[in-house]
Amino acid sequence: MRDRIEKVLRENPGLKGKEIAKKIGEDRRLVNSFLHKNTDYFAQNDNYCWFLAKPSELCVQFEQDQWMNCASFEQSLANSGSPLDLECNSVVFVVPEKCNILLDAAARFLALCNQLAHADRSVTIDFSDCKSTLGYFDRIGFIDHLDKRVKVLPKRPSDSRATKYRGNSSAVVEFGSVDPSIEDKELINQLTNRFVEQSDEKYEAAASTVFGELIGNISEHSRSPLMGFAALQKYGGRRNHIQTAISDSGLGIVATLTPSLSEHYPILDKLQNNEDFELQLVTAVLTKGEISRFGAGRGLGFKSSREQAIKFDARLSVRQSNFSIAIEYEGGQIHDIEQHTNLPTIHGTHLCFDFFID
Repeated sequence: MRDRIEKVLRENPGLKGKEIAKKIGEDRRLVNSFLHKNTDYFAQNDNYCWFLAKPSELCVQFEQDQWMNCASFEQSLANSGSPLDLECNSVVFVVPEKCNILLDAAARFLALCNQLAHADRSVTIDFSDCKSTLGYFDRIGFIDHLDKRVKVLPKRPSDSRATKYRGNSSAVVEFGSVDPSIEDKELINQLTNRFVEQSDEKYEAAASTVFGELIGNISEHSRSPLMGFAALQKYGGRRNHIQTAISDSGLGIVATLTPSLSEHYPILDKLQNNEDFELQLVTAVLTKGEISRFGAGRGLGFKSSREQAIKFDARLSVRQSNFSIAIEYEGGQIHDIEQHTNLPTIHGTHLCFDFFID
């Protein structure tokens, strides 16, 4: 029975016991009993889904026939298992037919692939059934910033369309590198100018402020050997909006701030005994502002970005190693706070700003 279950979970990780039983044609109670008695080989998550405890290869299957946003990207990872946490030698991401990936999900995906390659995992992205998304990733510079050790199927493009057509689209700013050791004013200007072109001149100060502060945070706080990156795209649909993704693979907000809390923020320091301390700390950073490792008024407080988000009723989301927070403003007030915990590991800080321009 073990061999049959291993085969099923290798091809379809994240199944419940009754689903495994159906696939191998065995009684559900017998299969569940076997799984629980063999936890050296099989592991169960909080949703009662089973995985191989030490798979040699992890397959992450994205959903077909849909636009993949951050929520569906995270769900695909959860269904398969956390690639950075599982003891597997290789990871294969399968992009199925008509799987269109939004910019914010693409940024998290790019960061995860590069972190896996940096950890000496064998990584493959299979676009064989969705060449249109491979073409899109090539056009926006995803492939340019993807670690060269990552295998791309059916074939990694030999000539970069992002390089060839850079700046030709009025709705896109292709992925640009953010070197943690320097401040990239050119990238900040590119993002700002394109944003204004697609919205209105009244947004110029807001855009320049947001991009300067968020990219500056990478330069000041990342401390990672991996490059950060930023990109922008305009989307239509029910509400026209401009989405900007800024990511780095550094220490993250919590690790950067925690050593200085006792000196500068004793009230926040007392929260460290709470189970959800990390979530509370980042929520405070995003909602109160002016919280940084140097004391009030500098750095990671996101003070200026928060003010612009309030002014223009924007949506700001932040993804940390294992949780995310999204804050939506309406009428100059916080309209909604969305929190997700127990996410698969992705190191660093991954920000997304949505400005609605309708």
